[in-house]
Amino acid sequence: MQVDEQRMRKLTAGLASKSAKMRALAKAGYKRKVIADFLGTRYQFVRNVLVQDEARHAKKVAAAASGGFQLAPTKLRLGPDGRVLIPAAFREALGISEGDTLVASIEDGELNLLTRRAAVRRAQAIVRQFVPEGVSLVDELIEDRRREVEREQQNG
Repeated sequence: MQVDEQRMRKLTAGLASKSAKMRALAKAGYKRKVIADFLGTRYQFVRNVLVQDEARHAKKVAAAASGGFQLAPTKLRLGPDGRVLIPAAFREALGISEGDTLVASIEDGELNLLTRRAAVRRAQAIVRQFVPEGVSLVDELIEDRRREVEREQQNG
């Protein structure tokens, strides 16, 4: 993105704090370094403000979401023994913590990690495709079991 200081001044006019100016400029698509140079502050300060905002946003998304939320793609580094650290914002958004079990799969060359809840929802959706509308598999199972018990009692 080309640096247009006049546009940057317009975007930040009337904003009281540097943090508010950083947010406005980041929302407009300016890179952190450009924002830091324009505001005459350190890159690290800009980064901290924006990263904290991302974390706050992730918490709000997690609180508001009942399963249909999305976070921006993030680069992850493969560590020793093939370990990958899942960023805190992602863990919070998914409601997972250390020791929780995830389900991993590879689809179309992509590694997918699912929470158990998401894996169950996906499995239910697959099964639902093959069950006619208005049919209860639970009721059918109970009825089958009752017939089986009757046969066992008759055969003695």
